Order: sequence, then C-alpha cells, then structure tokens
Amino acid sequence: MQKLRFSRYFKVIFILLDIIVIAGVFLYFFLKNNEFKYDHDIWEQNMLSLALLGFFWILLSGRTRLYSIPRNLTYTIYLERLVTHIFIFIFGVVLLAKVSNNSFLKEDRFMIALSLLLLLFILKSLLFFTLKYVRTLGINHRNVMFLREDSSTEILRNILNERKDYGFKIFDYPDEKKIDFEKLTLFWEENGIHTIYLSNEAVSLPKNEERELFRLADLHKIKISLVPSILKNNFFQYDIAYIETQPILVRAKFPLDFLTNAVLKRTFDILFSIAVLAGVCSWLFPIIALLIMIDSRGSVFFLQKRYGYHDQVFKCFKFRTMYVNSDAANKTTEHNDKRITPLGKFLRKTSIDELPQFINVLIGEMSVVGPRPHMLLVDDFYKPKIGRYFVRSMVKPGITGLAQVNGLRGDFGDMNIEMHKRILADAFYVKNWTISLDLVIILKTIFLVVRGDKNAI
Repeated sequence: MQKLRFSRYFKVIFILLDIIVIAGVFLYFFLKNNEFKYDHDIWEQNMLSLALLGFFWILLSGRTRLYSIPRNLTYTIYLERLVTHIFIFIFGVVLLAKVSNNSFLKEDRFMIALSLLLLLFILKSLLFFTLKYVRTLGINHRNVMFLREDSSTEILRNILNERKDYGFKIFDYPDEKKIDFEKLTLFWEENGIHTIYLSNEAVSLPKNEERELFRLADLHKIKISLVPSILKNNFFQYDIAYIETQPILVRAKFPLDFLTNAVLKRTFDILFSIAVLAGVCSWLFPIIALLIMIDSRGSVFFLQKRYGYHDQVFKCFKFRTMYVNSDAANKTTEHNDKRITPLGKFLRKTSIDELPQFINVLIGEMSVVGPRPHMLLVDDFYKPKIGRYFVRSMVKPGITGLAQVNGLRGDFGDMNIEMHKRILADAFYVKNWTISLDLVIILKTIFLVVRGDKNAI
C-alpha cells in the first residue's frame, strides 16, 4: 500500500496557506486605509490586484522551486530558495504599487513588504521544521534498502542514519553473489520498500539479472536510485543535454565560470570585506592584538600557506591561537590540544581568529563564502584519495562555507567519511552557486558564531 507523500498531497495545502497569508496582509492594509467602507469599484480593482499577486506567487514558485521539497533538502538550501522567492515577490508588490491606482499600496507598500517578509518567512520555516520533526519521530518515513554495497553506499548509509529528519528507514538485505528474485520481491512486500540504492561502483550485474531487477522494480512500483562512485568525479564534470530526444553528457559549466556571476561575487566580496574591516575590525583588532600579547609570547598574526584558486599557494591570515611551536604547519588541531592558549580557545570557539582573513578577501586571494582552505598537508593527503577533490579549487576558498554551516568542520569522528561528506558539500556549492546561497550561508555563520559552534576546536 502506497504511503501518503508530502509532495503529492500536501503541496496544495501549503500553497493555499501562503495565499491566505498574502490575502490577509493585503486585505488588512486595504481595509485599514479605507476605514472598512465598501465601494464596489475599489473592491473590484483590489480583488483583481490580489488575484494577480496570488497568480504571480504561484508562477514564481515554478522558477524558485519553493514547493519542490525533497525529504533530504537541508534548511540552508531551502532558506536560499525562500529568501529568493520572497524578495522577488516583494519586488512584484512594489512594482504593482507603482503602476496601480491602489492608494493604500502606494502609501503602505514598505509596511506591506515587511509584513509579508516576516509572516511568510516565519510560516514557511515553521512548516519546514515541523515536517522535519515529525520525521524524526518515525512518522512519514520512507523505507529504503541497499543492494550491492561498497564505499560509495557506505557514505550515503552514514548520512541517512545520522539525519533522522530526512525520514529514511533502512532495511538491511543480505549481500548475495546471485540475486534470488523471489526472495527479493518478498522482502519488498514485507517491508514496504520504496527505493533501492544501487551502487554504480559495484561489480556490474549480469545483463539478465539487471534486466530482471529493473523489470520487477517497475512491476512493484519500486524506485531504483544509482549512487555514483565516491572515488571518481566524472558525474560532477558533466550535465545531461539532448540532441532531439537522445540524452548525451556534456562538459558542465559551473555558475562562477560565467563572467557576470564572477563579477557579482567579487563585487560583493569587496564591499562586504570593506564593511567588516572598517566597521568591526578597525576597533576589534587592536583589542584582540593586545590580549594575545598579554596571553602569550609571539606574533599577533599567524600566517599559514594554503591552496587557493586553481591550487595557487597563498598565505592565510589568522590571529595566533597557539603557543609558538614547530608543529604548527605539519600537525592538525586535536580536541584539548595543549598547544592552544587559553585566549586561543575562546578565539577559535567564536571564530574570531578567522577575522583577519577578510584581508585575504580584499586582496583577492579568498572569498567571503567558498570551500574552507585546508592545511597543505591535509590537501596533499586527500587529493589522491578523493577524485572530486579538485572541484574545491575551481573557486576561491572562503572564510565560511556550505560544509561548515552544516557541521562538517574540525578533525573528529571517522575522518575518511567526514572528509568525503565535506568534499561533497563543497562540490555541491561549486556546482549550484547563487548570490542568495552566499547570503544564507553568511546568515547561518553569524547564527553559529552567536550560538557557539560545538564543532569549532
């Protein structure tokens, strides 16, 4: 029996809730402005304006994918879509106020825009987290299984086990050299399997078994998802295109390969770094410098070589957080590292030690947002082991990044798995960059700094 699916049954409800909020804000300001008096012509004109706004909201969602919310969507990516959608919609409201005869729209357009921004942001975020919480309770889960597991599926299994809010329940199936299809179909029926994850890296199935597997999956309405090789990078380098109806793989062009996007990002980096250096660092740097000199002997700043854009080596600026030692360039930081000074623990926990990197941003060696630069020895160790590692160097390294705001930082846990996850996040950022995604990552970084990042060491 098929389970109720969010995308199929609840999308319309969520659209209606959004339209109700928009209509409520619209009608509140209209009635307040008109002192609740009824005038047929004015009401007709404003109902038409409201209908246009509702239509624009729904039409825009097709572009921003606001209602395309797969269960594995992170809040960072959802927030990027939400912010983009709301700001474009508010622009439409302001534009409508300019061209329409609605007096209240002209007078209250900024209050209307602010009200819509706050109400829609709160509503959409609450619905998102409510759905995530429901899934952590085991409700609205999706039953999945792995077939022919290897290193590629190990990373995916680890992610699904950790992220209970994604709502995946894994049913273990014994790895067999020859597939017993009668046993397999019985397993599907007994456990209500929705998706099979099949590794692309695994030994290829014999042709007759492959055909039978896909035939039975279609017959039982089971989805088969192929997991690309975790050791290769080809799937990041190519996009699917078509010649008539024939699909072909073509060399991918990343967003920041386009001049307009690169100029937009660089302009933002310059303006943002100037604002931080002038507004915060101008008075904070002298205070931190004095505290470092009091705390321990040595230089205020610590310069360490890192790989940057296209693997060019640059010197990354940081406040010194360790006692002067000979292992600073060839040993990574550990939990309760004795090399870290008392002040250094605070600077690292709050990420204040990273502030001097805005100098690197201003001179063009780094970006505000991008893959975090690792120590040279870390990059040299993992480059031969992770095929897609090179994707990080396709953009400038950042002070913060998508991996960091999703908790993928520090040297802890199984570093083989954690580093694979970190590189996957970096590769996703490179291939899906938008300026709004950068803004969301910055906002989440500020939130982490204020709240305190448990993974910062």
